[in-house]
Amino acid sequence: MKKLLAPLLILACITPSHASVGPQPAPAAPAIAAPRDVPFKGQITLKVDASDSVHKIFRVRETIPVQKAGAMVLLYPQWETGSHSATQEAAPLAGLMIRSGARRLEWRRDAVNPFAFHVDVPAGVRELELEFQYLPAANGPKLISRDMLMLPWSKVALYPAGWFIRNIGVQAELTMPAGFQFATSLETVEANANHARFKATSFEDLADAPVYAGRYARRVELTSAPAIPVRLNIFGDNEAALDLPPALVEKFRAMAKAVPQLFRSQHYRHFDLLMSLSDVMLSGGGVEHQESTEINVSANYARDAGEQVLMANLVAHEFIHSWNGRTRQPADLWTPNLNLPMRGSLLWVYEGQTEFWAHVMSRKLGLRTNQQSLDALAVDASLMANRPGRAWKSLQDSNLDALYMPARPVNWRDWQRREDYYPEGVMLWLDVDMLLRELTGDRSSMVDFAATFFGAGQNSRTISTYSFDDVCKALNKIAPYDWSSYFTTRLNAHDDTHLLDGLKRGGYQLVYTDQPTDYFILHEADLGGMDLSTSLGLVIGKKGAVKSVAWEGPAFKAGISLGARLTSVGGRPYTDDLLKQAIRDAAVSKQPIALTFDADGGAHTVSIAYFDALRYPRLERIPGTPDRLHRLLTPAL
Repeated sequence: MKKLLAPLLILACITPSHASVGPQPAPAAPAIAAPRDVPFKGQITLKVDASDSVHKIFRVRETIPVQKAGAMVLLYPQWETGSHSATQEAAPLAGLMIRSGARRLEWRRDAVNPFAFHVDVPAGVRELELEFQYLPAANGPKLISRDMLMLPWSKVALYPAGWFIRNIGVQAELTMPAGFQFATSLETVEANANHARFKATSFEDLADAPVYAGRYARRVELTSAPAIPVRLNIFGDNEAALDLPPALVEKFRAMAKAVPQLFRSQHYRHFDLLMSLSDVMLSGGGVEHQESTEINVSANYARDAGEQVLMANLVAHEFIHSWNGRTRQPADLWTPNLNLPMRGSLLWVYEGQTEFWAHVMSRKLGLRTNQQSLDALAVDASLMANRPGRAWKSLQDSNLDALYMPARPVNWRDWQRREDYYPEGVMLWLDVDMLLRELTGDRSSMVDFAATFFGAGQNSRTISTYSFDDVCKALNKIAPYDWSSYFTTRLNAHDDTHLLDGLKRGGYQLVYTDQPTDYFILHEADLGGMDLSTSLGLVIGKKGAVKSVAWEGPAFKAGISLGARLTSVGGRPYTDDLLKQAIRDAAVSKQPIALTFDADGGAHTVSIAYFDALRYPRLERIPGTPDRLHRLLTPAL
């Protein structure tokens, strides 16, 4: 051993100071001041002119008080609370000019962070005057049409780095197209013709209070004095779109009362549901806020009972988020400004539990029948039971999807598992409810968790945060159990061993039959195609277009992929009904299904050896077991 020491010492002496020869990185860019929880002197004035509905341009004038001369950084918001991600783009911001009186001040975009603008402020300058435009992308979600306007304030404002945005005051004004009416959770100081001036608030609250406006508008009071006001503000492409059925409005009134009762708290000063009914603007989604919520449906929503059933969860989900997500937020998701990364380790609580409550409330409010509620749960259960991607990607990892695939389409969703914290979160919290009932002899449930976790001490707008341990502690108050191990096992699972425990404890099992439920037909309409994902492994859109292919399913193995277009079944021109009949025939004859399709510029023929039946999900009672799921979904809270 002693003989080896000398050569090793010689090697150490001749080893260079670095491991390779070549360039070294340039020095890091100067750090941008971190936000501090200190007072901000003065307040921003923000004037937005959104009257140009022809060119769809938002023109902005903003005045920002200077705290001290010298280097200053202005930030354009990048992270959006609704997506939990850096989904805001800098490209639409254009024409930025910064002045002090008649003097123009040069700015420099940060070389690393394009959302940051450096300005050298001369001595004696008390405020900066900004002028710029926001130019929505033509191929993105529409924010303005000739008849409607949606204004997220975070897209039309900059703020100084170095402060918590809750400490930065803003006084905002908005000019709209002539003839528009508006709604927002902001307090209005003055409104006349097409102009509104709002009461000063914090930048944090401003960013959380969008404005909806339109030529065709209607407001419905969902509560009456002395209750805290909750209003439904609807905007449509035309007058007919606003004519919601009275029975549906009554269910919204019931929601305005039932959800605060469920959570045993009412933190808002007033609440505005902002609903668009449009085929021109964004539809089919929602965004949560503390004192308002965005709900965007089609122009035919008022007349389409099927869409009302399908969107029932959306309406309830976004209202519930005012408690779970906005007033109480995951500790690692909350940030002091809109340019620091958000983390999503608890999205299974933020989104998953909220969607669980949406399923419950949709039934309790009569937005869905009992059968529709069971069938909707069956769709979620089936989606998650057919997730081969769980073998490599856990639910805990899926909680990070918002960081790298927010709202982006993925080609192989069952393998890539985008945003599964919604439906798998429903299955998880369903089991928590059933386990609480089981552990307490049916004396306690998730209703008790709601009161414990969102109730006591939450009757104010002050945001509070929660951690994984906080969730476990709250559950332990209701039923002592090793909740930490329970959640850790399920969040990190690579199999579906516990996936459907909640259904089983609730007295139900997932089964498949050869006839779709009425709710499944609505689900297919929402997909825009025939869903054969649990049989042949395909979702097929119009004219035979393949919209998705199940990972390593029968169609996958036969060589069919995304982008293909089915042209014939057994030598006959393709139709959806013909394909379904071919599946039925193959189950009897045990002969492969012959399909011809176009792909990559050529025609192809394959034979699919699938001899099972059409498979549509539904829930079936397990004989001799307590029907706890019925107790969860029955109307009485």
